[in-house]
Amino acid sequence: MNYQQTLDWMFAQLPMYQKEGKTAFKKDLTNTLALSKELDFLEKKFKSIHVGGTNGKGSTSHMLASILQEAGYKVGLYTSPHLKNFTERIRINGLEIPETKVLSFVKKHKAFLEIQRLSFFEMTVGLAFDYFAEEKVDIAIIEVGLGGRLDSTNIITPEVSVITNIGLDHTQFLGETLPEIAFEKAGIIKDNIPVVIGEEQETVKKVFIAKAEECKAPIYFASDDGKSYRTDLLGDYQKKNTKTAVAAIQKLKGFTISSENIEQGLLKVVENTNLKGRWQILQEQPKVICDTAHNKDGLSIVLKQLEKESFKKIHFVLGVVSDKKLEEVLPLFPKDAHYYFCKPDIPRGMCEAVLQEQAKEFHLIGKKYPSVKEAFEDALLNANQGDIIYVGGSTFVVAEII
Repeated sequence: MNYQQTLDWMFAQLPMYQKEGKTAFKKDLTNTLALSKELDFLEKKFKSIHVGGTNGKGSTSHMLASILQEAGYKVGLYTSPHLKNFTERIRINGLEIPETKVLSFVKKHKAFLEIQRLSFFEMTVGLAFDYFAEEKVDIAIIEVGLGGRLDSTNIITPEVSVITNIGLDHTQFLGETLPEIAFEKAGIIKDNIPVVIGEEQETVKKVFIAKAEECKAPIYFASDDGKSYRTDLLGDYQKKNTKTAVAAIQKLKGFTISSENIEQGLLKVVENTNLKGRWQILQEQPKVICDTAHNKDGLSIVLKQLEKESFKKIHFVLGVVSDKKLEEVLPLFPKDAHYYFCKPDIPRGMCEAVLQEQAKEFHLIGKKYPSVKEAFEDALLNANQGDIIYVGGSTFVVAEII
């Protein structure tokens, strides 16, 4: 198989959560533990930081990687999903895993992967661990895929655990209330391993404290830090993520990291790690902003920041996935904007006509388009200088126009 055939095979093995949804969700770590044994427990051969939470875990992971790179360390970074290329998920010092490494890993372990019926996500986690161990990284930043307790990444014993915040997202898997979701996220807290909580939220604070006490894990709340940190990542929500990243670095033992490394790392996240899609400005006149925020909490922050922008008219290129609870997110959007409803090009993408009809119930009026590309092109045609075009609603919408 060539590289593309290998990727197609990986995607086809079992439903992949990012594309298919609920049918891809696994209820235990049996497969991941079996793969760990097959790979000779590679996750034990490098140090790591584990990053979970509802919003901000991707940005925080990239900030941590950037700071450690500034300190001169060889840093692995595992995140999901990717925007354009599969290899974005696995990086070392900002460089994506070579396609040849993907090919050789699958070729070597293909028989086992088939017999064990591993999911796309499970085998990708194994690939990341294999690459980081082979390349002898000093430390790897490992982002949780979904939840925490039952996530495939949760076989590592990190130096520090990080939980950014808790919001209502993926409720069909993680629970309908914030404490239920917090319980799943708290599953990454390990015995005697320090845990940093990004935001102190009264509704879930007790859940984290109880789990930390059970594990005898020192617990810290990053929001207690009264200091402000500058970063090159745009978006007001990054202020919380900077505090979370700094707190995690401060709890990391055995690494020499100066205050200058922290400062420069936060200011060079994009340069060091190639992060995209977080309040990314694609052009001016008209100004085009894209952001991967896709749940109630994330969109609330992003839309409040949009209100601070100066514009004549605002245009929304909006698409979502089919399991999105529209009654939670659509009321957040302004009624006096121009809407371009579209379907992201994945099986989970919500039909543009369905989104348009649902939006009407919340007095959001606009045209429908069968593709993100067509919606975006029409928005560019209709927007004038001084207008703003916002592209979002789903990671997959942003991916198609970056």
